[in-house]
Amino acid sequence: MAAMYIDPRLKLQMAKPHLQNGGTSEEIEGLIRVYADGHVERPPIIPNVACSTTASDKGVTAKDVLIDIFTNTWARIYIPNSQRNLPLLVYFHGGGFCVGSAAWSCYHEFLLNLASKAKCVILSINYRLSPENRLPAAYDDGFNALMWLKQQAITNAIEHKWWLGNCNPSKLFLAGDSAGANIAYNTATRLGHNESTLLKPLTLKGIILIQPFFGGESRTKSEKLAATPSSTSALTLSASDTYWRLSLPPTANRDHPWSNPLVNGSAKLKEMKLPPLMVSISELDILLDRNLEFCAAMAGAGKKVERVILKGVGHGFQILNKDQISTQRTQELMGSIRAFIHQQ
Repeated sequence: MAAMYIDPRLKLQMAKPHLQNGGTSEEIEGLIRVYADGHVERPPIIPNVACSTTASDKGVTAKDVLIDIFTNTWARIYIPNSQRNLPLLVYFHGGGFCVGSAAWSCYHEFLLNLASKAKCVILSINYRLSPENRLPAAYDDGFNALMWLKQQAITNAIEHKWWLGNCNPSKLFLAGDSAGANIAYNTATRLGHNESTLLKPLTLKGIILIQPFFGGESRTKSEKLAATPSSTSALTLSASDTYWRLSLPPTANRDHPWSNPLVNGSAKLKEMKLPPLMVSISELDILLDRNLEFCAAMAGAGKKVERVILKGVGHGFQILNKDQISTQRTQELMGSIRAFIHQQ
């Protein structure tokens, strides 16, 4: 497939102000504005960068590939140079399902460093966004990306040898942060008990969830304490609610299984087939208690769960904050990811 070098949504983000028809229906200041007539604006709060930006400085090659021309799903692939038989990490960016891009500079920098430090090949998936494409569109894109990956592994096409030759298809991991972690989890659950057949010759060895974006109608303690915005965390309760309103089916609430994986009880969780999970939780995140409850429920259902709690940081610290403690915790996070993927 032909390579792509810029997120095509950049043109939409930089469009001229919309002539309002009925006013604004939903807004998260600085990130997204949805008008009553359905028009959506996303201010370019974070720049998009070309895949070559700073890649060579990290000893990593980065290139963009088109996965699905009809949905415009594409991936940015990161390959540590001169290394073979590496684990393969399929990564989904965050942004409440409504904003974000695999081309955002913050994700590009984070995944360049992760590929270098964790010694893995990374496919960063650029999926469709809500509300133009409500869930399950992002889950469909995640699943279809895996089927595309499977097809490349089977055919071993010449045009993809530049990255396929560096990775081990029997060591596949799904990962993501925030809404991207939700996508990784729900993509894995879609595979179900047919995972080995559906993915062959790929083998799913683990799932890495960084501050997974889950919700529910009942407020947790950490959500109730987040009444005012915090400089330490990128997610507020009001923003969280808005993201769910924009991304779930119009008739659904936050207790929809896509939002609240615990809503159907422990019996349902026990039936699910999942590989080992690593869940990274930030101490100052409004999702703290919800993430802890998720880990406890998974462990109670007999799943193997490795819980990593990072002190003194909030939601999205690893991509948005550059202070000393965030930098230190980001290194800890990358070290935990490296240990997890190389021990499975």
